[in-house]
Amino acid sequence: MFTLPNCLSIFRMVCAPVLLYLAWIGRADIFLVLLVLALLSDAIDGMIARKYKQETDLGAKLDSWGDFSIYMTVPLCTWWLWPDLIRQEAPFVAAVVASFAIPIFIGFLKYRRLTSYHTWAAKFSAAVLSVATLVMLLFDITWPFEIATVVLALSALEEIAITTTLSEWQSNVRSVWHARKFAREPRMPQ
Repeated sequence: MFTLPNCLSIFRMVCAPVLLYLAWIGRADIFLVLLVLALLSDAIDGMIARKYKQETDLGAKLDSWGDFSIYMTVPLCTWWLWPDLIRQEAPFVAAVVASFAIPIFIGFLKYRRLTSYHTWAAKFSAAVLSVATLVMLLFDITWPFEIATVVLALSALEEIAITTTLSEWQSNVRSVWHARKFAREPRMPQ
């Protein structure tokens, strides 16, 4: 259980309340440093798991919970730290929250757990959104965040399509094409 990739995912879950606290007390400087570390941990945990053959269902679940913790915490934190910026970008911030929450909600309705698909589109959109968010917070440049929001929304639509395609929960589904392929494969009797 305590592999490096799992510990990185747990680190993100621990970061979430700390980020909330830092935002609450107005420490934007430390908040941004910890946020960068959390986002970097998200970027490397999967690579480490694959490189050292430590990919497991538990790891996929921890990674999803770590992502969920950070991505649901950051909007509230940014509201506390940069309220004018968040008001200005409110439709995009709402679209980001919805793009994370709706596929998770649909997955919970169907499977009673986080989907943990880790699609290629989700990885790409997480990277783009992470960079765009940091650019917005550090330099007050919003157009990358707005474009990243569209990329994330498309990724969310793919996750919803995967959930509607698969009859049973499965982690690490790389794309809707893979989900369709899995759905067509005959199941082994249990």
